[in-house]
Amino acid sequence: MRRMGMVIGVEPHMIAEYKRLHAAVWPEILALIGRCNIRNYTIFLREPENLLFGTWEYHGTDFEADMAKMAADPKNQGWWSFTIPCQRPLASRKEGEWWAMMEEVFHHD
Repeated sequence: MRRMGMVIGVEPHMIAEYKRLHAAVWPEILALIGRCNIRNYTIFLREPENLLFGTWEYHGTDFEADMAKMAADPKNQGWWSFTIPCQRPLASRKEGEWWAMMEEVFHHD
């Protein structure tokens, strides 16, 4: 198992919409997340900085393949058509990233 984290900005005028979407995530998206070996997935919002922080546990063996499977899924592409307009990627993200991945520097169970 690998713990992972990521961060992205959220458009201030879209915060209510982002919350509304995530209050009722489509069942197909939740099932896809599980099929892509992601567990214990949480997104936090930090205002007034308007940052989203996502964290999860990855239980698979090929993260890149699982993320490619997720990105190729038509239902997920539909979900992203609603969520992506709410987001504002960080200028400092690596090439190819939408959400900026974060380094784990501490964990305690």
